[in-house]
Amino acid sequence: MNPFTYERASDAPAAIGLAKGNAAARYLGGGTNLVDLMRETVERPEILVDVTGLPNDIEPRAGGGLLIGAAATNTALAADAHVRTQYPLLARAILAGASAQIRNMATVGGNILQRTRCRYFYDTAAACNKRQPGAGCDARDGFNRYHAILGASPACVATHPSDMCVALAALDAMVHLDGPAGPRSIALLDLHRLPGDRPDIETELKPGELITAVELPALPFARRSTYRKVRDRASYAFALVSVAAALDLAEDGTVRDVRLALGGVAHKPWRALAAEAALKGRPATPESFRAAAEAELAAATGLRDNAFKIELAKRTIVAVLGDLTGDEA
Repeated sequence: MNPFTYERASDAPAAIGLAKGNAAARYLGGGTNLVDLMRETVERPEILVDVTGLPNDIEPRAGGGLLIGAAATNTALAADAHVRTQYPLLARAILAGASAQIRNMATVGGNILQRTRCRYFYDTAAACNKRQPGAGCDARDGFNRYHAILGASPACVATHPSDMCVALAALDAMVHLDGPAGPRSIALLDLHRLPGDRPDIETELKPGELITAVELPALPFARRSTYRKVRDRASYAFALVSVAAALDLAEDGTVRDVRLALGGVAHKPWRALAAEAALKGRPATPESFRAAAEAELAAATGLRDNAFKIELAKRTIVAVLGDLTGDEA
């Protein structure tokens, strides 16, 4: 048993003050990931600072966009009328993740910071550089069906498990932070790190920093958007591959603008920038979609059990874009 102290914060400054100076302090939202990690003794906090009292409002911004309080639950965000009409890919991504009971508890801030579900990370008897730097990575030669095909390193091939974050990556979300040095903001695309030789450093958060809100910019063509998750079973399973997409078509049927992000393929939510560049100005046809998918997955590398994900990702990109044009591929 790992003894710890529990504190409940009324607002962000109180939470930051309670955690300040203690590297073993952890912020607690819904606890749907952190409590599991504590049970497995992967996380051993000395103090838990309950931040469920932080703002949970979901507010439309003047001129478009949306400000989402970090303590908003996944259920509330998926059900929000503005999200469902203006950003349907986000609602669909959230509903594709976990069970209704977990979505009722999980918070937006916690979802963003959830840790990998790699079985070797959870197994304290296994070698894992993310859990213990320098220990090695048993996943590379172990069961790696769910592991990364993009952006991995010899030190780590784990994937980020969030569905919601894939949609947020496609939407150019900004994450608002507060901490001992004061408030700041960072693009969600820049928040999570690729593993390199330090997979234990997962984000660009500074010590004691706390997510206070997430902001979505106005993106009118996100009304034409969707999220598809390919998994081993229909529910309660993490993605083998997922695709979040929003598409803006010109009157002549060419792609005026596009947003694409992939899940289940990398250590972080993966923005498909090469595919986006290959699509802009091109006709919205299965041939163009396939060429864009090929461009994005050109650098992908498979392991023993997950090489199939390279082709699966390409086909899923084509299918999702076909769905948005009314021509399922």
